[in-house]
Amino acid sequence: MVAFAVTDWDDAYENGRNIPGGSDYPAAWEGPSASFRANANSHLDISYGEGERCCYDLFLPAGAPKGLFVFVHGGYWMALNKSYWSHLAAGPVARGWAVAMPSYDLCPDVTIAEITAQIGAAITHAAGKISGPVVLSGHSAGGHLVTAMMCEDTPLEQSVRHRLTHVLSISGLHDLRPLTFMWRKEALKLDMDTAIANSPALKRPLNGVRLTTWVGGGERQEFLRQSELLSNIWTGLGCLTQNIVAPNRHHFNVIDALADPDGPMLHTVLGEEG
Repeated sequence: MVAFAVTDWDDAYENGRNIPGGSDYPAAWEGPSASFRANANSHLDISYGEGERCCYDLFLPAGAPKGLFVFVHGGYWMALNKSYWSHLAAGPVARGWAVAMPSYDLCPDVTIAEITAQIGAAITHAAGKISGPVVLSGHSAGGHLVTAMMCEDTPLEQSVRHRLTHVLSISGLHDLRPLTFMWRKEALKLDMDTAIANSPALKRPLNGVRLTTWVGGGERQEFLRQSELLSNIWTGLGCLTQNIVAPNRHHFNVIDALADPDGPMLHTVLGEEG
C-alpha cells in the first residue's frame, strides 16, 4: 500500500478545474431541467418554512405514488438551487414515485446545522403530502444532508423516521473535519468543533434504514474516501450498507443515473418493484 499525505486540501476537494469539461457545469443541467419541468405533472415552489429559498418542487407519477423520493442538491452548502436538477426526477417518477426537490438557505447566511434543520423540515412537509415509504438521495453537500437525516439526532419528525427506508449519498461529504483546512471554512463557519458536530460519520445511524454510498470512479481521491468511509463505519454500527464505485463517472455526471428508471442506481435503492 502506498502511503500519502494531502498537502493541498483545497485542491483535494476541488472538482471543477480537475475534471475535463468541468467548467460546463452547472449550466449543462439548466436546459434539461427546464424542459422536464415544463412537461411534468408537478407542484412548484411549495413553501416549507420562512424565507424565499425554503420551498420545494413536487413531481408526481401518473397514478397513486408508491412513496416519496427526495433529492437534495449540492453546491458546498454555498450555491445553486433546486431548479438545476429537475430532470433527475424522471427516473423515480417513471417508477411510480413522487419526487420532492428542496432548496435551502445558503452559507454564509446560515450555518450547516441550520441547513440540516431546514432539510428536515422540507422532508417532513413533503411526507405529509405523500404516503408510503420515504427514500432520500443527495449529491455532494446534499449527500451530507441526507445522511444527517438518518443519524440518531435527525431533525425528522418521529412519524417520518419510521417511514424512512433507504438513503443514497452520491459523492457525499460525511466527515467535515478535512474541510476545516480549506478556504471555504470561513463561509461555512467551520472549525473543528462545528465540523465534528455536523459529521454523520461521527454519529450513530438510525436502526432499520439502509445506506448506499455511490461515487464516480473518476472522482477526486477524497470523494472516493469519503464515500467508502461512511459505509465502513456504519457497517460496524449495525447498519446495512454498501459502497458503489461507478466506473468512468466523475463528480458531475455520476448523478445522471438517477434519471434512468431502469438503471443500476434506482434498481439499488428502489428494488425491482419500486
